[in-house]
Amino acid sequence: MAVFGTGDLKNLPRNIADGMVKDAKTGSTIAALSGREAQRFGNVDIITFNDFPKAEFVGQGADKGSSGGSFGSVTAEPHKAQVTMRFNEEVQWADEDYQLGVLQELADAGKIALARALDLGLYYRINPLTGTAISGWTNYLNTTTKRVEITSTSAADMDIETAVGLVIGAQKPVTGIALDPSYAWTLATARFGDGRKKFPELGFGVNLSSFQGLPASVGDTVSGRPEAADTKVRAIVGDFRSGIRWGVQRDIPVELIKYGDPDGQGDLKRKNQIALRLEIVYGWYVFADRFAVVEDATA
Repeated sequence: MAVFGTGDLKNLPRNIADGMVKDAKTGSTIAALSGREAQRFGNVDIITFNDFPKAEFVGQGADKGSSGGSFGSVTAEPHKAQVTMRFNEEVQWADEDYQLGVLQELADAGKIALARALDLGLYYRINPLTGTAISGWTNYLNTTTKRVEITSTSAADMDIETAVGLVIGAQKPVTGIALDPSYAWTLATARFGDGRKKFPELGFGVNLSSFQGLPASVGDTVSGRPEAADTKVRAIVGDFRSGIRWGVQRDIPVELIKYGDPDGQGDLKRKNQIALRLEIVYGWYVFADRFAVVEDATA
């Protein structure tokens, strides 16, 4: 049966569908450093301890005291991301192998876009399509007040050390670091006065996966580029393990659209086009005070 013989591609070949779901969940710096958790659709309340209870040693026959402790809650909200791609309708007339190749190419492009959307939305509340901030979103990482400025005389490793110190000084754990590629390069090529590399194990910084004992991930979503103007952030350090709570509330439906104007670019039939739409619903909450950013004041 022809791949494009139906308007609903939710049953498209599993090797393509599974890959799309997998990469959309793991193709971002957040997903690389912070574990995804199962979430139901809609607002999800997350219990937080404002003051952890304390254990008590009790003597034989002695009364037991109150352990104290108090808790509150925050809410992870759903955020739907979608990618709509148009292509010439003539592909429907090609043989099935060619159609599968087209689907694979579109899936590869779409899953990267959805993965990047997670980072851009959670870090900066950026709408990837427009490159602008979504004013109604108030929970995002870059609201942190823990900030370190890069200057013309800064040493990259020392700026990161200062940022880590800000988080640890607030009695929060540091479990990961996300780096912009340009900053990973700066670290990888940093040298002592005699010309020796400070961190030869980093290579050129392209596939950097750890730094100074911290899990690391490199991605240009840290600086928001190219979807948006440079955020000037070059590194994010903090508690990726517990400071970010995120999940996929709905897996990706894939829809083939043959009629109408699904994206404001004109009638499909008039333009001899069809469209493929991918959607995913993320849910997240970030505890911004558990993170520090290193930003380039000279950029």
